[in-house]
Parts: sequence; structure tokens; C-alpha cells
Amino acid sequence: MAITALESLSLTEVREFAEAWYRKLDIHEPLANYKPLLADEDLKMIFPEVTVEGFAGFAGWYDKVINLFFDEVHTVKDVKLMSQTDKVATYQVVVTWEASLWNAPEPNSQRIVLDAYQTWQVRRSEETLKPLIVTYTVDELVYAEGSAKL
Repeated sequence: MAITALESLSLTEVREFAEAWYRKLDIHEPLANYKPLLADEDLKMIFPEVTVEGFAGFAGWYDKVINLFFDEVHTVKDVKLMSQTDKVATYQVVVTWEASLWNAPEPNSQRIVLDAYQTWQVRRSEETLKPLIVTYTVDELVYAEGSAKL
């Protein structure tokens, strides 16, 4: 039986999607590779430093962060279903993020290590039938001991 756009996303699908999303962020994939992963007109992403809407908003944020952070490693720790309707599911995603940051003209880079607690709303794409991020909210950052701060 074929999957339809209205079929609920499974926890496995969303976890695999989150892991693939973070792999792309780790290697600073070309911007165009994110387009099939993000909702078009209703995308909203809330980061500690800024809220962006639509793909153009994401593009501006992405251009900034890939030129700020390097040696990134994201590790998905947990994905939990919080609620679900017939079109959108809400998940709590917890990811450990490690990244280096260099503030010129400091002699050394700094290492950030933290757990990011996030809320994602996802739906199935009508075109690809794969998950799409509709909203992405960073709820809390918990720094590891000795970590540099944003």
C-alpha cells in the first residue's frame, strides 16, 4: 500500500529525518539541498538570536552561521512525539551540538558544547511524501561545563 500525504509520520521517519538534517548542517551542505526539507510559505524558525520565516529567512540565517561556526558535530539524543493531528505532528528533539567559533583577532578558537531542546512541527510533503519542517523552535540551550557561550 502506497504512503499518502495524509498518512501520519512515524517516529522512526522523524528521527531519521532529524539525523539527516543535522548531518547536512555539520558539513555545511549547499543551501539548495535544504529546500526539499522545509515547508514553503508557512516555515517559521525560532533561534535564540533571531526568528526567521520562509526559505529566504532560513537562507539568511544559514549563510550567517556557516560563516561563523566550524568543526560542527550534531548528535540527536532524543525525539519524542508530543502531539499529532491529521496533517502536522509536534516533536521534542534534543540534540547535542558541538562547534568551534573564532572571534577575530583572538589567538584561539572557542569550543561550544551544549544540548539544544527544540520543538519541531513536521508534516508530510505532498510532493515527496517525506517529512518537512513547518516550525522549528529552540526552546532551551543547556551548556556543558567549561563550554564557551553564544
